[in-house]
Amino acid sequence: MLIKKIGIDLGTTNSLVYLPKRGIVINEPSVVAVSSVDRKILAVGVEAKEMLGRTPDTIIAVRPMKDGVIADYKTTAAMLRYFVNKALGGVRLFRPEVMVAVPAGITSVERRAVIDATIAAGAKAAYIIKEPIVAAIGADIPIGSPSGHMIIDIGGGTSEMAVISLGGIVSSTSVKIGGNRFDLAIAEYIRRKYNLAIGERTAERIKIEIGSAMYMAEPLSEEIRGRDTLTGLPRILKVTSDDITEAIQSELEGIVQAVKEVLHKTPPELSADVIDKGIIMSGGSSLLRNFDQLIVKATGVSAYVADDAIFCVAKGTGIALENLESYKRSILSIK
Repeated sequence: MLIKKIGIDLGTTNSLVYLPKRGIVINEPSVVAVSSVDRKILAVGVEAKEMLGRTPDTIIAVRPMKDGVIADYKTTAAMLRYFVNKALGGVRLFRPEVMVAVPAGITSVERRAVIDATIAAGAKAAYIIKEPIVAAIGADIPIGSPSGHMIIDIGGGTSEMAVISLGGIVSSTSVKIGGNRFDLAIAEYIRRKYNLAIGERTAERIKIEIGSAMYMAEPLSEEIRGRDTLTGLPRILKVTSDDITEAIQSELEGIVQAVKEVLHKTPPELSADVIDKGIIMSGGSSLLRNFDQLIVKATGVSAYVADDAIFCVAKGTGIALENLESYKRSILSIK
């Protein structure tokens, strides 16, 4: 196969792979199952996620990415290699050029780790680009124009917010709050309020099915199963969207505060542009019900969730890779 370029959204929760002319070909969880006996990789992606919370002592299901950056270098390199090989097929004549999206607040050490892991996974060249830039490209925002555009990318590990003009970031911040923190907060809230212990996957499911960033006039409800922390026996409980909203209040406030901080640092001319155009939201966690309305209420600026919000970063990496010359100012490092 003659494909020589790959765009990767290496996320804390999910990783997506984009191939030019073919679009997104892989969307799998960023989970790796490792043998605790010999540290051998047993499964990656969907298969490994199925093992979360269900493994015997000899198998550990881990997320090698934490808060948008590499927490386990060796496992991340193995995961990247798996995704590259799966996207391109086993036999290929060329080592591909790979572009990876990283959080805007990444340090030079963390950036180097991503580049090294990408090269170790079989890339000929590794390009690193900041997530808010590629999220904006993927959301069809004309980032090269001399006017301000604000993007909020809310993923599994981090939330990135930035005002972009002339292809560069004018003001930005990155907070380590995202879908994973929502899930943990929901599980902790239900344990504390209802004495019911639930797993990470159950917390994620009810967040998606009934979760809301604001209290709803007609709350939704859902049955969940877990272990009673007092008796130790299995129990079924009915929870409502109000429970979810209350559980994640602190996390939502952290994101809203970060948005206000970026707006506060934005030059007046660009602020006027943002008011005219509104705030664009992308990332899987931006799909939480009424999240855009919460941003509108907190800032007074209109907010919209981008089309295909989950895929904006992956699409953006692919577009930037196909048009390297146009976006070279936005690229951080090359190896």
